[in-house]
Amino acid sequence: MTALKLSAITEERPVKLAVELPAAVHRDLVAYGEALARQTGEAQPIEPARLVAPMLARFMATDRGFKKGRRPYGG
Repeated sequence: MTALKLSAITEERPVKLAVELPAAVHRDLVAYGEALARQTGEAQPIEPARLVAPMLARFMATDRGFKKGRRPYGG
């Protein structure tokens, strides 16, 4: 299996956010959590809710347009 884009999930102080996801996205998150648990040696699958924040952070960190838009002007 190829390496996943996420690595082990770190614990941070959470901010509660309620979102609705399509069922297909939830199924994919469950499958991703299972794959990530196998890759990182976790005994239990990673819960989908714990995947959302690191996935969003990774997405934003690698989005060139987002990074370019956040640069301060003049530099």
